[in-house]
Amino acid sequence: MEKAHAARPHTPSNAMEARAGARRRPPVDVPPPPPPLLPLLLVLLLPTVWSCAAAASGAPVGEDYVRPPAARSCDAHRKALLSLFPWNTKKASSSSSDPQQVHISLAGEKHMRITWITDDNSVPSVVDYGTKTGTYTSTSEGESTSYSYLMYSSGKIHHVVIGPLNDNTIYYYRCGGHGPEFQFKTPPSQFPLSLAIVGDLGQTSWTTSTLNHIKQCEHDMLLLPGDLSYADYMQHLWDSFGTLVEPLASTRPWMVTEGNHEKEHIPFFKSGFQSYNARWKMPYEESGSASNLYYSFEVAGVHAIMLGSYTDYDESSDQYAWLKADLAKVDRKRTPWLITLLHAPWYNSNWAHQGEGDSMMAAMEPLLYAAHVDIVIAGHVHAYERAERVYKGGLDACGAVHITIGDGGNREGLARRYRNPKPSWSVFREASFGHGELKIVNATHAHWTWHRNDDEEPVRTDDVWINSLAGSGCTQDGRHEFRKILMSP
Repeated sequence: MEKAHAARPHTPSNAMEARAGARRRPPVDVPPPPPPLLPLLLVLLLPTVWSCAAAASGAPVGEDYVRPPAARSCDAHRKALLSLFPWNTKKASSSSSDPQQVHISLAGEKHMRITWITDDNSVPSVVDYGTKTGTYTSTSEGESTSYSYLMYSSGKIHHVVIGPLNDNTIYYYRCGGHGPEFQFKTPPSQFPLSLAIVGDLGQTSWTTSTLNHIKQCEHDMLLLPGDLSYADYMQHLWDSFGTLVEPLASTRPWMVTEGNHEKEHIPFFKSGFQSYNARWKMPYEESGSASNLYYSFEVAGVHAIMLGSYTDYDESSDQYAWLKADLAKVDRKRTPWLITLLHAPWYNSNWAHQGEGDSMMAAMEPLLYAAHVDIVIAGHVHAYERAERVYKGGLDACGAVHITIGDGGNREGLARRYRNPKPSWSVFREASFGHGELKIVNATHAHWTWHRNDDEEPVRTDDVWINSLAGSGCTQDGRHEFRKILMSP
């Protein structure tokens, strides 16, 4: 249940971001790293030292609200980081053939991709499924992969696409021909549609409570704009992350895009995103993309575009060409809502990561504006912020609503310092962990709420209704500009 808190609509006039209090929390628990590769350990320790020093300083930071104290001290946190952890440890299961780290994602119209890992390489990549528990009327075969990274070797990673499936229906399924039964519910084919949204998730005690809060809300799927496991080269943390999210990710589709913590690039030795691409395959092929780092999908009356902040995006890039073609095919009568997710925010009044999204915004914002994208959701900055409709740095009634939600519970702590004076486009900002919920009610109205993770309980702190640009004067007046930008070679 949500903590008792009177929700009210938030507008610039009532200064929604103002919150009383002067509480502070140091960083939270993180799964400990292995002993090898001292530089990587130092990378992990630096945020801890910085955050603990900030917590001890007592200086005012961020907006008025400051996180409450955590249960563990900074010293205990450092000891946990320094403790030994076997590099190759994986989840212990009752059988090496049992499915581990099960998660699902959309794979084209009326299809679902089931992904899981087994320690036994002989397990077939098959999924049995049906609409009654224990009764499997259909079977699909898929593919598998694996990878090695430094001293780590993954298990067998299975990807199986099942379908066609009925909308808004519970399916029961079994992975690999035996083992435990799982279940998921397919999204609806029409409004209303409920989306849970969280970024920069990680694996801390705050992550766990955020996931519990998401579990409490009724949602049809989860969207994550990058920074999943915070493995950062330590591959066993990908396994523990898969185990952590399985209870939710095996029951509703998780649609994700990459963040900087998914890179794991080692110059001259390892290309980037190897682990992410192997474990979290998204429907890029189904949407005409050449890369798992950017793709699109449709659900109910929503066309969602997942962009890659860490692959080429300039006007000569494959991603730019793909985005133009994808936007040009959008039918706003069929999908009146058009939303975009990416990692590095374009509009950010926090001191953290200032300007990191500027070059991507310069290249791609005109395309999104021409297509009348309704909402752009980003992560990366470990705080929450919502902007008015904006374009080219100024208020614009035909621009997109920009939301930064990189506050899922990551180990690096919160980005507490905001720039002042606050930009005219910034409506609400707060340095807290939490998650968002977007309920698209119909073709014209959606209800956005942000839920602060407050003392282990969710508190609805930001609340606003958003109108779609489809059918508005923006789409009518901009019709010729739309064709000029998106249809040009």
